[in-house]
Amino acid sequence: MIRCLVVDDEPLALHILEDYISKMPFLELVKVTTNPIEALQIVQAGGVDLVFLDVQMPELTGIQFLRIANGKSKVILTTAYPQYALEGYELDVIDYLLKPIAFDRFFKSVQKAQAIIEPTGKPEAKAEQPQQRDLLSDFIFVKTEHKIQKVYLNDILFIEGLKDYISIFTPSERIITLQNMKKMEDALPEKYFIRVHKSYIVSINKIDSIERSRIFIGDKIIPVGDTYRDEFFKIVDGKNI
Repeated sequence: MIRCLVVDDEPLALHILEDYISKMPFLELVKVTTNPIEALQIVQAGGVDLVFLDVQMPELTGIQFLRIANGKSKVILTTAYPQYALEGYELDVIDYLLKPIAFDRFFKSVQKAQAIIEPTGKPEAKAEQPQQRDLLSDFIFVKTEHKIQKVYLNDILFIEGLKDYISIFTPSERIITLQNMKKMEDALPEKYFIRVHKSYIVSINKIDSIERSRIFIGDKIIPVGDTYRDEFFKIVDGKNI
C-alpha cells in the first residue's frame, strides 16, 4: 500500500482527492489537511510515501514545501496554475495535476506513482505486458519548454542523456525534456527499450545493425558502454538465428 497525504487549503479539493483515493486499492489515505506546516511534519517524520500537494497556500507554498521536504516523500502537485509545472518538475515531482482534476487523469498519475514508489512490482508488470505493451498505441507524455507533448513509443528511435535533460529522437523530430535517464528508463517497457550506455537508451526494434560495440540506427552511431555490454548482447544473442 502507498500511504498518501493530501494538502490543500480548499475543502472541495480535499474532498475530491479523498474520494478518488478511496477508489484506488493500492492507496491508503493517512490524512487530509489544510495546514502545510502540519503536513511537512508528517513528511519529515517519514509517515507517508506520496503527497498530493497544492501549490498556492497562504502559510507555505507548494514549491517552498518541496524545497524544505527535500525528497522525503514523492509528490504530485495539484493546482489551477499551469505556470508552476516546469519548476515542479525541476524539483522532481512525479506529476502535475491541473484543477479541476478529472478522475482518469488522476488514475494515470497514481499509476505512474505506483511504478516509481513500488519498483519491486516489476515482475508483476512483466506478467501484464500483453495488456500494456501494445507498442503501436502506447505513449508517454513529456514536458517540453512550452507544452506537455505526447510521444508514441513506436516513434522513438533512441534517447540521449544531456546532464539534467534528455533528447528523444524520432524519425521526424528531436524532443528535449527536463528529465533524467533513470526515470526515463523506468518508464519505458524493457521488452522494447534497453539502456546501452550511461547516455543512451535505444529502441530494440529500431536497430539497423551492430558492429563490435557500436549500434547503428539510421545515420546515428551509438556506443555500447562497458557496464551495459553483457546485458545488451545477451538480448541480441537471444534474437540471433
